[in-house]
This record gives sequence, C-alpha cells and structure tokens, in this order.
Amino acid sequence: MHRAVFLDRDDTLIANRTLTDQPGCAPGDLCDPARVQLLPGVLDACARLARAEYLLIVVTNQGVVARGGGTIAQVEATHDRLCTLLTADATPLLHAVYYCPYHPAGSVAEYRREHPWRKPNPGMILAAAADHDIELASSWLIGDARRDAQAAIAAGIPADHCLLLAPHGRVEDLSSAAAHILAQSV
Repeated sequence: MHRAVFLDRDDTLIANRTLTDQPGCAPGDLCDPARVQLLPGVLDACARLARAEYLLIVVTNQGVVARGGGTIAQVEATHDRLCTLLTADATPLLHAVYYCPYHPAGSVAEYRREHPWRKPNPGMILAAAADHDIELASSWLIGDARRDAQAAIAAGIPADHCLLLAPHGRVEDLSSAAAHILAQSV
C-alpha cells in the first residue's frame, strides 16, 4: 500500500483569496488556467514530499461549476495548468486530482445538490484511496479550512496528520507542512 499527502488546491497550492471578476464566481473561485499561480515554496515542498515517496493527490471543492461561474472543461484546464506548474526535472509531481463540482446552493440544476465528494464529506479521499491503494492511517492532509481536516478525519486519516495552514491552522505554509511531515516520517 502507498502513503499519500492529500492537498487542498486553493490557498494551499495556488493563490486564490482575491475576488474574481468572472460572472457567477464567488470570492476565491478560480477556473481560468491563465490565473493559476503557485504560492511561494509550493514546488519545492511538493518535490520533497514526492522524493520521500508520498503520492501527492489534490482534493478540491469546485462549487463554481454548480454556481454557473465555470464549466467542467475550465476547471479541468485549470488543473492541467496546475499539473504543468508542479513538475520537477520533467516529472509531474501530482499523482491525481479529484474535484467536486456540486454545491447545494448552485444555480446549475445538474450540479445543485449535496454530494459525498463535497468536503467536509470524505468521498474524494476515499475514492483516491481505493483507486491508488493508499493506506489512510499513514497518510496526511494539508489544507486551509476546517472542512479539509473534517473530510480527512472522516476518511480515516489521523487527526494529528491533518495540517491546516495559517490563518486557520498552526502551519505557516506548505513548506513548513512538508518539513513537519518529513520529520515525522523518519
């Protein structure tokens, strides 16, 4: 079995705290590949985790689709750009990207509902664990919101393996989170 680090996307890997000017988007929605910008230290931190043989898997709510602010194709293009940026020595660092386009308050009927993949539900993490033979008890989550940790704990990741970034958590940034994980892995 493999061990993994599950990563939230927005404000964990990429900058996304600003209001967007796209119609139908809520603050923080990002589905334009041209606007994807890695946060400082993210590439190096991901490379260090990958070298330590952790599978890096993104799990992200993308309710922008349900709210009509973006399409599945735009979200996937944004993820393609993220994967391109997270490449070291011509090797992609991300093993997989899972996203949930559903939101119960959405305006697009097809995606207007609650879904088991929508964090704080554990669906994305459980699906990734099954798809990639991941041992959740030895895996980690890095996110920026309480719902990220709730999803991880509900999936079976130990609570002390859930690292939330500041200002909502105790870890300053992804580099600090990676250093913490690697120090615990020896």
